[in-house]
Amino acid sequence: MDQVEVAVVGAGQAGLAVSHGLTTAGIEHVVLERGRVGQTWRDRWDSFCLVTPNWSVQLPGGRYDGADPDGYMPKDEIVAYLEGYAAGFAAPVREGVEVISVRSAPGGGFVLRTSVGDLGARSVVITTGAYQRPHWPAGADSLPASLPRIDVGQYRNPAALPPGKVLVVGSGQSGVQIAEELHEAGREVVVACGRAPWAPRRLDGRDIFWWAVETGFFDAPVTALPTPTARLAANILATGHAGGHDLHLRTLRAMGVTLTGHFLGATDSEVRFAANLADSLAWGDQRYRQLMDLARKLVAARGLTPLEIPEPEPFDARAPERLPLRGLGIVIFAGGFRPDYRAWVPWPEAFDDLGFPIQQDGASTVVDGLYFAGVHFLRKRKSSLLFGVGEDAALVAGAIAACSR
Repeated sequence: MDQVEVAVVGAGQAGLAVSHGLTTAGIEHVVLERGRVGQTWRDRWDSFCLVTPNWSVQLPGGRYDGADPDGYMPKDEIVAYLEGYAAGFAAPVREGVEVISVRSAPGGGFVLRTSVGDLGARSVVITTGAYQRPHWPAGADSLPASLPRIDVGQYRNPAALPPGKVLVVGSGQSGVQIAEELHEAGREVVVACGRAPWAPRRLDGRDIFWWAVETGFFDAPVTALPTPTARLAANILATGHAGGHDLHLRTLRAMGVTLTGHFLGATDSEVRFAANLADSLAWGDQRYRQLMDLARKLVAARGLTPLEIPEPEPFDARAPERLPLRGLGIVIFAGGFRPDYRAWVPWPEAFDDLGFPIQQDGASTVVDGLYFAGVHFLRKRKSSLLFGVGEDAALVAGAIAACSR
């Protein structure tokens, strides 16, 4: 059985950032990737692009230095960036190696069962991403078996869908972007809405992401969340398509997309929705006001010209509570993702009730030698982002290096 000091599982931005830190520290390691470098990005839909501006791509030793810092890279460019980043420090990536399970080794350390054989390691860093298992609501099982249904990870483009009306269940970033794309392709679209924060793409000439960074919004620690489930909340609604523009429930309604309340399930003849579109909209408006208050405080603290921030526009929240199944071509579930570590990591006590690792600065407090990076809200709101994952990765690599001395 091959032996290494450290096995990093996953060659996305988190795994590569950890690898960079380990390489700098002179720690022997390998990065195991089931597909190719940046596989999660490769698996996104055809027109996918960053929601955050290119300047926010700030991996350790590999900040974006291209000609379009204020643009939004399409997925092919994201993959190319990650490939170049890995090549830049000769990251020891083994592509096409799937980690099937991990277990404790009798003499200490771990044994990873992989698609090419077992591998021993003194430490393991799991960096399999913030988006592991698509979440389908309970009512999904009530849809007729004859009605096609997919999740965000299976969506590619409008032409690949069967004819008919499209129901998108979920109004987070992916849901609204897919709904916009389908509408622009001439499809009739219905979106079953949940709660999601929204903001203008630009405020006072600056990208909203700049404001979120400068106000400390992305540095909010996990301890600042009101409840543990709050870490499952959607990200700020926006899009990077066509140079970036506003995209939220009001813009979808204005372009002709039908909005409803939460998806409840189906009967033999129709899909049913809750009468709570107004509640979801009000929740999003409250998050908008909170973010705008942060912007106002920043302006005051820096002595900048006061901002002119409008109140949310009036919105008629009347919405259909039923949708006939007849004429419905497909349902796309876009209700976010959940952790799925328990499917292959054998220590259930190492994860909380939501499936997130119990850890301190990325180090498991339950299993010695087990680390995590790239987890949504691992330490801060930015923990899984290209902008923030490097901070957590440095802590993990530093902790491993300290134990190796």
